[in-house]
Amino acid sequence: MKTRSYLQAKQKPIIITLASTLFSATLAIVSGCTSASPASTKVFDVRQFGAIGDGKSLDTAAIQRTLDECGNDGGGIVCFPAGKYLSKAIFLHSRTTLQLDAGAVLQATGERADFENPEKTNSFIAFVNGSNLHDVVITGRGTIDGAGGRWWGPAEEARRKTPGYVLPRPCMIVLSNCINVRVQDVTLQNSPLTHLAPTTCENVVVSNVIVQTPGWTPNTDAIDPINCKNVLITQCRVEAGDDNISIKSNQTIPGRAFASENITVTDCVFLHGHGMSIGASTVGGVRNVTVRNCTFKDTENGIRIKSQRGRGGTVENIRVSDITMVNVDPAVTFTCYYMTNSARDPVQRSAPEHDTVQPVNETTPIFRNICVSNLTATCQRSAGIIIGLPESEISDVVLENVIIRAATTGLTIKNTKGVQLKNVTVINKKGPPFIVDNAQVEGIESR
Repeated sequence: MKTRSYLQAKQKPIIITLASTLFSATLAIVSGCTSASPASTKVFDVRQFGAIGDGKSLDTAAIQRTLDECGNDGGGIVCFPAGKYLSKAIFLHSRTTLQLDAGAVLQATGERADFENPEKTNSFIAFVNGSNLHDVVITGRGTIDGAGGRWWGPAEEARRKTPGYVLPRPCMIVLSNCINVRVQDVTLQNSPLTHLAPTTCENVVVSNVIVQTPGWTPNTDAIDPINCKNVLITQCRVEAGDDNISIKSNQTIPGRAFASENITVTDCVFLHGHGMSIGASTVGGVRNVTVRNCTFKDTENGIRIKSQRGRGGTVENIRVSDITMVNVDPAVTFTCYYMTNSARDPVQRSAPEHDTVQPVNETTPIFRNICVSNLTATCQRSAGIIIGLPESEISDVVLENVIIRAATTGLTIKNTKGVQLKNVTVINKKGPPFIVDNAQVEGIESR
């Protein structure tokens, strides 16, 4: 198991402290927004409210009582000293810091009945929940464990029977409609489904977080900002059974032209998982995404923008730079024919070789204004794909200072316009380095 020292050694120092002024400054630098941590520094120790922390006693009532008291008092720090705190679902309040000290583990029970949604059949609530809140912090050197082991086997069996199917089960942390969210320093592990899902939130910082789960675990995304605005994800080490990070936009948001916008991912290490993704749902639109100074190793994908007819919207202004990838498959995937494939699927579906133009509507994928620069990669198989639709070509893509070494095929570019290759080298063993079909590409002829 790699330690935090490995993460810190691989990355440039970016320090985000608990002080509200630095938190505000960091957000301002990234997205022009402001925030504040909870004003009160009063500490509420869960043990003083009856939590045992022995890993056997159920501490839900004591933990929730502590959170409620903190919220009723106007905010403060809910502290978990070292110990293992077994719990069902818990619910946060505004102006609250959930602090897990070193050696503290907040442990989900893993029992289905403890997370069933009483308002909807075959639906689940998360382990840690927050809705319509402001100024929420989850921090400390401790761990939140989702006890996913009981869920993964049936979910993988269901996925193998029906590729792309997601068996309903609980996420680890879901914060919905919240403003000013910070998750820092903690380890998140073994979620039944997605680990951290800020949903329709504004002003979010995720810093120095470790996410880890076995690589075979289905749909266990690490960090998924969904319909979020002004997000910084920095200095994180993410290992997942699905997308390491996935920016999603599954609905339109009133008053906003793009549901997901102004999102920066920087100085992160991606280990096993499905890489850095946008999509598959992009209905509400995604714009102004920056990914820079990140390392990928043994991921199923590198940089991926994925959608399909019926789930699409506009994805624009994407900047990816200073990326190193080792043993990925492939390095670049921009596709409007997302087939919900995983390398573990017994049958691999692919985009049709021949397709006809279909009517364009509000759910047609539109990808445009994408720049990838200073990227080096070694790939298990192909270099990658850039494939639009015949009725919606991927447009205005620049690849600059890119070197990809692929074990088999090169880079496929299809149904595109305005693609520029500047100092791009693809070294592959099968066929031409660039496979071009119905595409306007500059830069190949000069090589």
